[in-house]
Amino acid sequence: MGTTTTMMAPGELERRTLAKVSARLVPFLIVCYFVAYLDRVNVGFAALTMNKALGLDATAFGLGAGVFFLAYFVFEVPSNLLLERFGARKWIARIMLSWGLLSGLMAFIPPIAAATGGSTTAVFYAIRIALGAAEAGFFPGIIFYLTLWFPAIYRARIIGYFMAAIPLSSVIGSPVSGMLLNLDGALGLAGWQWLFILEAVPALLLSVVVFFYLTDRPADARWLAAEQRTWLAERLEAERRQREAAKSFSVMQALGDTRVLLLACVYFGVVAANYGLSFFLPQIVRDFGLSFTATGFVTAIPYVIGTVGMVWWGRKSDRMRERKEHIGLAALVAGAGIAASTMIADPTGKMIALSCAGFGIFAALPVFWTLPTAFLSGAAAAGGIAIINSIGNLAGFVGPYVMGSIKDTTGSYTIGLLAIAGLVLLAMLVALSLPHDGELETLPEP
Repeated sequence: MGTTTTMMAPGELERRTLAKVSARLVPFLIVCYFVAYLDRVNVGFAALTMNKALGLDATAFGLGAGVFFLAYFVFEVPSNLLLERFGARKWIARIMLSWGLLSGLMAFIPPIAAATGGSTTAVFYAIRIALGAAEAGFFPGIIFYLTLWFPAIYRARIIGYFMAAIPLSSVIGSPVSGMLLNLDGALGLAGWQWLFILEAVPALLLSVVVFFYLTDRPADARWLAAEQRTWLAERLEAERRQREAAKSFSVMQALGDTRVLLLACVYFGVVAANYGLSFFLPQIVRDFGLSFTATGFVTAIPYVIGTVGMVWWGRKSDRMRERKEHIGLAALVAGAGIAASTMIADPTGKMIALSCAGFGIFAALPVFWTLPTAFLSGAAAAGGIAIINSIGNLAGFVGPYVMGSIKDTTGSYTIGLLAIAGLVLLAMLVALSLPHDGELETLPEP
């Protein structure tokens, strides 16, 4: 379990070590992120019957859905710094336990309001704020955690595998959430209450598994052979020394670094497109005159394409050892696809354009996350990744709010979609203008 009787050649040692690390960590982390993303967005499905039950109008629901991201923004950096201090195993388990409890608590808004004397709207806001605070740090924590296990030249593909949970959660989670709504009346609970309860259970169970299953660092990995542990720890340490020889950052320097802030702007544009598509695509597709079932299947198409884009584009970026142009081209495809969709009335043509947008959005994400980890390490990486993610995720509040306001004002999605396309194209220009030293991702030959 921690020993080996034969010495492997350097190339074979690298291949077998990373294959073993990938097989142990990546599928498990994909499942964790799938559950996290589903618990984040399932309020949209619950709203189909919850809003009427709680007396929420569209404005109240939109604000309640969005305040999640405001709380997420406030607590993101502190949470990630605590993860770096206490270790991923304990902190990620804490995150999953707290968000599972709060997500399940959403089912009990009416009795909580009755017991406290508050309104159901106020309780809805309070739990969504608490949920955002609880989940803060999970995604950037995982990104930081992956930098502790994978050399730089492998990260785009690994992050692509991990982040494939985002589109997959829409492909798989949508019909699951829809079926749970059909449990209306079971044991005296409404369907939307069962949705929150049952979709909270995996997070609670996984929090226990995370605590016992994850390993904080390669040096602690008794499931690797001694030779493999030594090689991986030395390789990652050599990369850290190379980055810090170019420039060493403190946490505060990382938070104020121009590149970190510009990366946050790039991420804001890509995330705005992601959430704009996620929240409004079902309504756009529904306008084709399809049934609810058909709408669900057609809505899944851009996410299927996006899943392929994430994995393939990340591997391509690693293979070519190039980052900025891969991000720029993906963002261009995303922006052009969204813009083109506003000019096409034919449903088939519109879905082709939106599928191109889905490819671009999701292809850009894994490659993007190789940039901050190319020049930051340690606590500076934890803080830098967190500030980038927290600022970017403000688009989860701003993008859908702006899109919805424009739709209410104009009666059309066109201007809102064009605004989001403009944000993505601006993100492309910023990404291409960023300084990036690819040599910091590759160790010199001995």
